[in-house]
Amino acid sequence: MTDTPRDKPTIGITMGDPSGIGPEIVVKALADPAVRGRARYVIYGMNELLAYAADLAEIEPFWWRVQHDSPRLTHELRRDIVVLDYDEYSILGQAHHQPSQPGGQASLAFLKDAIADAQKAPDALGRIDAIVTAPICKESWHMAGARWPGHTEMLQKLTNARRSVMMFASSRMNVALATVHLPLMDIRNVLTIGRVFDPIDLGHQACLAMGIEEPRVAVCGLNPHAGENGLFGDEETRLIEPAIKMAREQGINCHGPFPGDTIFRDAEAGRWDLVVAMYHDQGLIPIKLLAFDEAVNLTLGLPIIRTSPDHGTAFDLVGKNKADASSMKSAIALAIDLASYGPIERGATRPDRPGDRR
Repeated sequence: MTDTPRDKPTIGITMGDPSGIGPEIVVKALADPAVRGRARYVIYGMNELLAYAADLAEIEPFWWRVQHDSPRLTHELRRDIVVLDYDEYSILGQAHHQPSQPGGQASLAFLKDAIADAQKAPDALGRIDAIVTAPICKESWHMAGARWPGHTEMLQKLTNARRSVMMFASSRMNVALATVHLPLMDIRNVLTIGRVFDPIDLGHQACLAMGIEEPRVAVCGLNPHAGENGLFGDEETRLIEPAIKMAREQGINCHGPFPGDTIFRDAEAGRWDLVVAMYHDQGLIPIKLLAFDEAVNLTLGLPIIRTSPDHGTAFDLVGKNKADASSMKSAIALAIDLASYGPIERGATRPDRPGDRR
Protein backbone atom coordinates (compact mmCIF):
# COMPACT_ATOMS: atom_id res chain seq x y z
CA MET A 1 0.00 0.00 0.00
CA THR A 2 1.11 3.55 -0.61
CA ASP A 3 1.04 6.64 1.50
CA THR A 4 -2.26 8.50 1.27
CA PRO A 5 -2.58 12.24 0.64
CA ARG A 6 -3.42 14.16 3.79
CA ASP A 7 -6.32 15.95 2.12
CA LYS A 8 -8.41 12.79 2.58
CA PRO A 9 -10.38 12.34 5.80
CA THR A 10 -9.69 9.44 8.14
CA ILE A 11 -12.82 7.41 8.83
CA GLY A 12 -13.00 5.04 11.78
CA ILE A 13 -15.18 1.97 11.31
CA THR A 14 -16.23 -0.14 14.29
CA MET A 15 -16.88 -3.78 13.41
CA GLY A 16 -19.93 -4.13 15.67
CA ASP A 17 -20.90 -7.43 17.25
CA PRO A 18 -18.31 -10.03 16.14
CA SER A 19 -21.05 -12.66 15.82
CA GLY A 20 -23.09 -10.53 13.41
CA ILE A 21 -22.66 -9.46 9.80
CA GLY A 22 -20.39 -6.53 10.70
CA PRO A 23 -17.16 -8.15 9.43
CA GLU A 24 -18.82 -9.08 6.13
CA ILE A 25 -20.35 -5.70 5.33
CA VAL A 26 -17.17 -3.84 6.34
CA VAL A 27 -15.05 -5.97 4.00
CA LYS A 28 -17.55 -5.81 1.13
CA ALA A 29 -18.00 -2.05 1.44
CA LEU A 30 -14.28 -1.27 1.46
CA ALA A 31 -13.59 -3.77 -1.33
CA ASP A 32 -15.29 -1.29 -3.66
CA PRO A 33 -12.49 0.87 -5.15
CA ALA A 34 -14.86 3.85 -5.38
CA VAL A 35 -15.39 3.72 -1.62
CA ARG A 36 -11.84 2.84 -0.70
CA GLY A 37 -10.33 5.68 -2.72
CA ARG A 38 -12.21 8.50 -1.00
CA ALA A 39 -10.63 8.30 2.46
CA ARG A 40 -8.21 6.64 4.81
CA TYR A 41 -9.76 4.02 7.10
CA VAL A 42 -9.13 2.65 10.57
CA ILE A 43 -11.14 -0.48 11.40
CA TYR A 44 -11.67 -1.27 15.07
CA GLY A 45 -12.31 -4.99 15.06
CA MET A 46 -10.93 -8.50 14.71
CA ASN A 47 -8.60 -9.33 11.86
CA GLU A 48 -9.43 -13.03 11.99
CA LEU A 49 -13.13 -12.47 11.32
CA LEU A 50 -12.49 -9.86 8.64
CA ALA A 51 -10.14 -12.28 6.86
CA TYR A 52 -12.73 -15.06 7.14
CA ALA A 53 -15.42 -12.82 5.62
CA ALA A 54 -13.06 -11.81 2.81
CA ASP A 55 -12.20 -15.43 2.05
CA LEU A 56 -15.87 -16.41 1.96
CA ALA A 57 -16.60 -13.56 -0.49
CA GLU A 58 -13.46 -14.38 -2.52
CA ILE A 59 -12.01 -10.94 -1.79
CA GLU A 60 -8.25 -10.56 -1.47
CA PRO A 61 -7.38 -8.87 1.87
CA PHE A 62 -6.51 -5.22 1.25
CA TRP A 63 -5.70 -3.90 4.72
CA TRP A 64 -2.76 -3.55 7.08
CA ARG A 65 -3.04 -5.13 10.55
CA VAL A 66 -1.79 -3.64 13.84
CA GLN A 67 -2.57 -4.90 17.34
CA HIS A 68 -4.85 -2.30 18.97
CA ASP A 69 -2.53 -1.83 21.97
CA SER A 70 0.75 -2.13 20.06
CA PRO A 71 3.61 0.33 20.73
CA ARG A 72 3.59 0.92 16.95
CA LEU A 73 0.56 3.13 17.49
CA THR A 74 2.85 5.74 19.02
CA HIS A 75 3.98 6.39 15.43
CA GLU A 76 1.89 7.58 12.51
CA LEU A 77 0.37 4.78 10.46
CA ARG A 78 0.83 5.82 6.86
CA ARG A 79 -1.45 3.29 5.20
CA ASP A 80 -4.76 3.51 3.38
CA ILE A 81 -6.57 0.96 5.54
CA VAL A 82 -5.46 -0.22 8.98
CA VAL A 83 -7.19 -2.83 11.13
CA LEU A 84 -6.68 -2.30 14.84
CA ASP A 85 -6.91 -5.94 15.88
CA TYR A 86 -8.56 -6.94 19.17
CA ASP A 87 -7.43 -10.55 18.95
CA GLU A 88 -8.01 -11.16 22.65
CA TYR A 89 -11.60 -11.80 21.60
CA SER A 90 -10.63 -14.41 18.99
CA ILE A 91 -12.69 -17.11 20.75
CA LEU A 92 -15.66 -15.57 18.96
CA GLY A 93 -16.12 -17.22 15.60
CA GLN A 94 -18.53 -17.37 12.72
CA ALA A 95 -20.19 -20.43 14.28
CA HIS A 96 -21.51 -18.33 17.17
CA HIS A 97 -24.56 -16.57 15.71
CA GLN A 98 -26.27 -15.23 18.82
CA PRO A 99 -25.99 -12.65 21.58
CA SER A 100 -23.11 -13.21 23.99
CA GLN A 101 -21.21 -11.52 26.79
CA PRO A 102 -17.87 -11.65 24.90
CA GLY A 103 -19.58 -10.20 21.84
CA GLY A 104 -20.88 -7.31 23.92
CA GLN A 105 -17.49 -6.74 25.53
CA ALA A 106 -15.76 -6.69 22.14
CA SER A 107 -18.19 -4.34 20.41
CA LEU A 108 -18.10 -2.00 23.42
CA ALA A 109 -14.30 -1.93 23.30
CA PHE A 110 -14.29 -1.11 19.58
CA LEU A 111 -16.73 1.76 20.06
CA LYS A 112 -15.14 3.27 23.18
CA ASP A 113 -11.72 3.42 21.53
CA ALA A 114 -13.16 4.92 18.35
CA ILE A 115 -15.01 7.60 20.34
CA ALA A 116 -11.80 8.46 22.18
CA ASP A 117 -9.88 8.78 18.90
CA ALA A 118 -12.62 10.94 17.34
CA GLN A 119 -12.36 13.36 20.27
CA LYS A 120 -8.61 13.88 19.95
CA ALA A 121 -7.26 17.24 18.84
CA PRO A 122 -7.27 17.71 15.03
CA ASP A 123 -3.50 17.34 14.78
CA ALA A 124 -3.17 14.54 17.37
CA LEU A 125 -1.75 11.12 16.51
CA GLY A 126 -4.52 8.60 15.91
CA ARG A 127 -7.23 11.19 15.34
CA ILE A 128 -10.17 10.09 13.17
CA ASP A 129 -12.56 12.50 11.46
CA ALA A 130 -15.75 10.42 11.72
CA ILE A 131 -17.06 7.11 13.04
CA VAL A 132 -19.09 4.59 11.06
CA THR A 133 -20.55 1.91 13.31
CA ALA A 134 -21.46 -1.59 12.14
CA PRO A 135 -24.47 -3.13 13.95
CA ILE A 136 -24.27 -4.10 17.60
CA CYS A 137 -26.51 -6.44 19.59
CA LYS A 138 -28.21 -4.67 22.50
CA GLU A 139 -28.70 -7.99 24.31
CA SER A 140 -24.94 -8.65 24.09
CA TRP A 141 -24.28 -5.22 25.59
CA HIS A 142 -26.68 -6.00 28.40
CA MET A 143 -24.89 -9.32 29.04
CA ALA A 144 -21.60 -7.42 29.18
CA GLY A 145 -22.95 -5.06 31.85
CA ALA A 146 -23.69 -2.03 29.67
CA ARG A 147 -27.02 -0.33 30.29
CA TRP A 148 -27.14 1.91 27.24
CA PRO A 149 -30.15 1.13 25.04
CA GLY A 150 -28.03 1.60 21.93
CA HIS A 151 -25.27 3.49 20.12
CA THR A 152 -27.02 6.86 20.31
CA GLU A 153 -27.28 7.00 24.09
CA MET A 154 -23.72 5.76 24.62
CA LEU A 155 -22.32 8.28 22.15
CA GLN A 156 -24.13 11.13 23.88
CA LYS A 157 -22.85 10.07 27.30
CA LEU A 158 -19.22 9.51 26.31
CA THR A 159 -19.00 12.75 24.32
CA ASN A 160 -20.80 14.81 27.01
CA ALA A 161 -23.24 16.04 24.37
CA ARG A 162 -26.07 18.21 25.69
CA ARG A 163 -28.55 16.64 23.32
CA SER A 164 -28.65 13.95 20.66
CA VAL A 165 -31.08 12.99 17.92
CA MET A 166 -31.37 9.88 15.77
CA MET A 167 -31.90 10.68 12.10
CA PHE A 168 -32.21 8.44 9.04
CA ALA A 169 -31.12 9.84 5.70
CA SER A 170 -31.89 8.44 2.25
CA SER A 171 -32.70 9.55 -1.28
CA ARG A 172 -36.36 8.66 -0.69
CA MET A 173 -36.90 10.63 2.53
CA ASN A 174 -35.20 11.86 5.70
CA VAL A 175 -36.61 11.13 9.15
CA ALA A 176 -35.57 12.39 12.61
CA LEU A 177 -36.93 11.01 15.90
CA ALA A 178 -38.13 12.85 18.99
CA THR A 179 -37.77 9.71 21.14
CA VAL A 180 -35.77 6.59 20.42
CA HIS A 181 -35.45 3.36 22.41
CA LEU A 182 -38.43 3.54 24.73
CA PRO A 183 -41.45 1.34 25.43
CA LEU A 184 -44.53 2.88 23.84
CA MET A 185 -46.20 3.20 27.23
CA ASP A 186 -43.34 5.43 28.46
CA ILE A 187 -43.47 7.99 25.65
CA ARG A 188 -46.17 10.10 27.29
CA ASN A 189 -43.91 10.51 30.35
CA VAL A 190 -40.85 11.47 28.30
CA LEU A 191 -42.11 13.60 25.43
CA THR A 192 -41.61 17.31 26.06
CA ILE A 193 -41.46 20.52 24.05
CA GLY A 194 -37.68 20.24 24.01
CA ARG A 195 -37.78 16.65 22.83
CA VAL A 196 -39.82 17.74 19.83
CA PHE A 197 -37.77 20.88 19.20
CA ASP A 198 -34.41 19.10 19.10
CA PRO A 199 -35.02 16.91 16.02
CA ILE A 200 -36.57 19.88 14.21
CA ASP A 201 -33.57 22.07 14.99
CA LEU A 202 -30.79 19.53 14.52
CA GLY A 203 -32.56 17.84 11.60
CA HIS A 204 -32.80 21.20 9.84
CA GLN A 205 -29.07 21.68 10.36
CA ALA A 206 -28.38 18.19 9.02
CA CYS A 207 -30.36 18.92 5.88
CA LEU A 208 -28.24 22.02 5.32
CA ALA A 209 -25.10 19.92 5.79
CA MET A 210 -26.37 17.48 3.15
CA GLY A 211 -26.81 20.28 0.64
CA ILE A 212 -30.54 21.06 1.01
CA GLU A 213 -30.53 24.85 0.88
CA GLU A 214 -33.98 25.59 2.29
CA PRO A 215 -35.18 22.51 4.18
CA ARG A 216 -38.92 21.94 4.51
CA VAL A 217 -39.71 20.20 7.79
CA ALA A 218 -42.93 18.33 8.56
CA VAL A 219 -43.73 17.26 12.13
CA CYS A 220 -45.88 14.24 12.97
CA GLY A 221 -48.51 14.18 15.64
CA LEU A 222 -48.31 11.61 18.40
CA ASN A 223 -51.93 10.46 18.39
CA PRO A 224 -54.15 9.15 15.58
CA HIS A 225 -55.19 11.96 13.19
CA ALA A 226 -52.74 14.24 15.07
CA GLY A 227 -55.14 14.28 18.02
CA GLU A 228 -58.24 15.30 16.03
CA ASN A 229 -58.37 18.71 17.77
CA GLY A 230 -58.01 17.19 21.22
CA LEU A 231 -60.42 14.28 20.83
CA PHE A 232 -57.61 11.70 20.97
CA GLY A 233 -55.13 13.44 23.28
CA ASP A 234 -53.65 16.85 24.00
CA GLU A 235 -49.95 16.22 23.24
CA GLU A 236 -50.28 17.97 19.89
CA THR A 237 -51.50 21.27 21.39
CA ARG A 238 -49.55 21.01 24.63
CA LEU A 239 -46.14 19.88 23.37
CA ILE A 240 -45.81 19.60 19.60
CA GLU A 241 -47.36 22.88 18.46
CA PRO A 242 -45.24 24.98 20.90
CA ALA A 243 -42.08 23.27 19.61
CA ILE A 244 -43.08 24.01 16.01
CA LYS A 245 -43.78 27.63 16.92
CA MET A 246 -40.38 27.95 18.58
CA ALA A 247 -38.64 26.47 15.55
CA ARG A 248 -40.44 28.85 13.20
CA GLU A 249 -39.37 31.76 15.38
CA GLN A 250 -35.79 30.57 14.79
CA GLY A 251 -36.33 30.80 11.02
CA ILE A 252 -36.94 27.10 10.34
CA ASN A 253 -39.52 26.29 7.66
CA CYS A 254 -41.49 23.92 9.87
CA HIS A 255 -45.14 22.82 9.77
CA GLY A 256 -47.54 20.44 11.52
CA PRO A 257 -48.45 18.47 13.43
CA PHE A 258 -49.63 16.15 10.67
CA PRO A 259 -51.21 12.69 10.99
CA GLY A 260 -48.49 10.06 10.95
CA ASP A 261 -50.45 7.82 8.59
CA THR A 262 -50.30 10.25 5.64
CA ILE A 263 -47.35 12.61 6.02
CA PHE A 264 -44.74 10.07 4.90
CA ARG A 265 -46.53 9.66 1.60
CA ASP A 266 -46.16 13.39 0.98
CA ALA A 267 -42.50 13.25 1.99
CA GLU A 268 -41.80 10.39 -0.39
CA ALA A 269 -43.45 12.45 -3.14
CA GLY A 270 -40.89 15.21 -2.51
CA ARG A 271 -43.06 17.75 -0.67
CA TRP A 272 -40.94 17.63 2.51
CA ASP A 273 -37.20 17.35 3.05
CA LEU A 274 -37.46 16.05 6.61
CA VAL A 275 -40.16 14.39 8.68
CA VAL A 276 -39.90 14.53 12.47
CA ALA A 277 -41.51 11.45 14.02
CA MET A 278 -42.51 11.20 17.66
CA TYR A 279 -41.36 7.65 18.33
CA HIS A 280 -39.16 4.89 16.94
CA ASP A 281 -41.53 2.79 14.84
CA GLN A 282 -43.54 5.77 13.60
CA GLY A 283 -40.43 6.93 11.75
CA LEU A 284 -38.55 3.72 11.05
CA ILE A 285 -41.33 1.67 9.47
CA PRO A 286 -41.65 4.00 6.44
CA ILE A 287 -37.91 4.61 6.05
CA LYS A 288 -37.08 0.91 6.18
CA LEU A 289 -39.97 0.02 3.89
CA LEU A 290 -38.87 2.49 1.22
CA ALA A 291 -35.08 2.69 1.60
CA PHE A 292 -33.82 -0.29 3.58
CA ASP A 293 -30.77 -0.90 1.39
CA GLU A 294 -29.57 2.71 1.33
CA ALA A 295 -30.76 4.51 4.47
CA VAL A 296 -28.14 5.77 6.91
CA ASN A 297 -28.50 6.25 10.64
CA LEU A 298 -26.95 9.60 11.58
CA THR A 299 -26.52 10.83 15.17
CA LEU A 300 -27.06 14.57 15.48
CA GLY A 301 -26.01 16.84 18.33
CA LEU A 302 -22.63 15.22 19.02
CA PRO A 303 -19.24 16.98 18.91
CA ILE A 304 -18.14 14.17 16.56
CA ILE A 305 -19.57 12.68 13.35
CA ARG A 306 -21.23 9.26 13.54
CA THR A 307 -23.12 7.32 10.89
CA SER A 308 -24.30 3.72 10.68
CA PRO A 309 -26.21 1.32 8.42
CA ASP A 310 -29.95 1.21 9.13
CA HIS A 311 -30.07 -2.54 9.89
CA GLY A 312 -29.11 -4.90 12.68
CA THR A 313 -26.68 -7.79 13.24
CA ALA A 314 -28.67 -10.29 11.09
CA PHE A 315 -27.32 -13.33 12.94
CA ASP A 316 -29.26 -15.57 10.53
CA LEU A 317 -27.12 -14.41 7.58
CA VAL A 318 -23.71 -14.86 9.18
CA GLY A 319 -21.35 -17.19 7.32
CA LYS A 320 -23.52 -17.36 4.20
CA ASN A 321 -21.96 -14.52 2.19
CA LYS A 322 -25.44 -13.05 1.66
CA ALA A 323 -25.21 -9.77 3.59
CA ASP A 324 -25.82 -6.64 1.49
CA ALA A 325 -23.26 -3.89 2.12
CA SER A 326 -25.26 -1.13 0.37
CA SER A 327 -26.31 0.63 3.59
CA MET A 328 -22.76 0.42 4.95
CA LYS A 329 -21.44 1.99 1.74
CA SER A 330 -23.99 4.79 2.10
CA ALA A 331 -23.00 5.30 5.74
CA ILE A 332 -19.33 5.59 4.80
CA ALA A 333 -20.10 7.99 1.95
CA LEU A 334 -22.18 10.25 4.20
CA ALA A 335 -19.48 10.23 6.89
CA ILE A 336 -16.92 11.35 4.31
CA ASP A 337 -19.21 14.10 3.05
CA LEU A 338 -19.92 15.36 6.56
CA ALA A 339 -16.25 15.28 7.55
CA SER A 340 -15.73 18.44 5.51
CA TYR A 341 -18.78 20.10 7.08
CA GLY A 342 -18.15 19.27 10.72
CA PRO A 343 -20.29 17.86 13.55
CA ILE A 344 -23.99 18.69 13.42
CA GLU A 345 -24.34 20.19 16.86
CA ARG A 346 -25.02 23.76 15.89
CA GLY A 347 -28.35 25.18 14.77
CA ALA A 348 -30.85 27.36 16.53
CA THR A 349 -30.29 28.19 20.18
CA ARG A 350 -32.70 26.36 22.40
CA PRO A 351 -34.17 29.04 24.72
CA ASP A 352 -34.52 28.37 28.44
CA ARG A 353 -34.37 24.57 28.02
CA PRO A 354 -37.95 24.09 26.84
CA GLY A 355 -37.55 20.37 27.41
CA ASP A 356 -38.11 21.05 31.07
CA ARG A 357 -41.59 22.39 30.40
CA ARG A 358 -44.37 19.82 30.21
